Amino acid sequence: MKNIFIAISRKVRSTRFGAFLHKEFLHILRDRRTLIILFGIPLIQLLLFGYALTNEVKNIKIAIADYSHDEMTKQLIQQINASPYFKITEIAHSPSEYDEMLRSGRIKEIIVFEPNFSKNYIANGKANIQLLADASEPNTAQLIINYTNAIITSYSQSKSISKSNPANINIKIRMLYNENMKESYNFVPGLFAMILMLISAMMTAITITREKEMGTMEILLASPLKPIQIILGKVTPYFCLSIVNAAVILVVGTLVFDVPIKGSLCLLTCEILLYIFMALSLGIMISSLVSDQMAAMAMSGFGLMLPTILLSGFIFPIKNMPLPLQILSNIMPPRWFVEITRSIMLKGDNLYVLWPQTLILIVISAIFLFVSFKKFKIRLE
Repeated sequence: MKNIFIAISRKVRSTRFGAFLHKEFLHILRDRRTLIILFGIPLIQLLLFGYALTNEVKNIKIAIADYSHDEMTKQLIQQINASPYFKITEIAHSPSEYDEMLRSGRIKEIIVFEPNFSKNYIANGKANIQLLADASEPNTAQLIINYTNAIITSYSQSKSISKSNPANINIKIRMLYNENMKESYNFVPGLFAMILMLISAMMTAITITREKEMGTMEILLASPLKPIQIILGKVTPYFCLSIVNAAVILVVGTLVFDVPIKGSLCLLTCEILLYIFMALSLGIMISSLVSDQMAAMAMSGFGLMLPTILLSGFIFPIKNMPLPLQILSNIMPPRWFVEITRSIMLKGDNLYVLWPQTLILIVISAIFLFVSFKKFKIRLE
């Protein structure tokens, strides 16, 4: 069988087209970058999409406000905490704590038990529970409410004395920060991250790499212009275009889709400018690491767009992902920018709350610039 295969292979290579085809296969197999694009990227895409595309919620952090402290509330709390969907991490003691807990993002839901819960349930056949959910991510909030509702309803049915006259628990639901559960409240902040990354980072990387590939970068370096002036001349147009795009997204989002800006517009503008600066720094770094447009496009497209869509929390909640992907998302700048824009626009948070995310973007920008200038100097030598 092996001899037959070798004979066929030699026969094919003996023809003009066969020799050309053989040469092309060898060229592809010897090029590591091509092999990575052909096999590595699809495999990683499959794993990312397979683990990130999920409609389940697991280990969602919630808080309990129990004003009854009786046997029924304790049983129901234990049943909720025993489910794989929720993890009770905090106890609220007064309504003044509710907003701070949800606004900080530490928890996604607060379950409030009314006073005299058991007495009302036994005497009147009805007791009240209020569910307060952070609806800045409407899909996640709806899933959390549905799961909580199912657990409470199941507990209520198990406690009913008779099927003809069952007691029930009245569940009052309130969605905070997005009461109407509009999807536009979710995707407008995500579009900020994706579009600005596309224009600022990808186009900057491709533009500078094109100059190197065509040989015109050496001509520019031989001109009276300093290297920093050349880089600034290349990125400034994309900086301006990104600002224009950000303004368009903001205007359309607020006027057409009624997305509110509850926080400071000045703070939001500064955060957008910081994100654009970070994306431009990333584009410069990519251009300093690769030498041709194809590699720059592949690195930008795969290394930027997929993480922006999958690992930023734009579409799929990060808390639902496996732990390795959650850890990986921490080094993805879009994740922090999406959190910042959602918090400012929907919750009205200020810099006192958002300074950790802002500091992360500043540090990442500094790292990108440091690597870029170091690589650029090495190439000049």
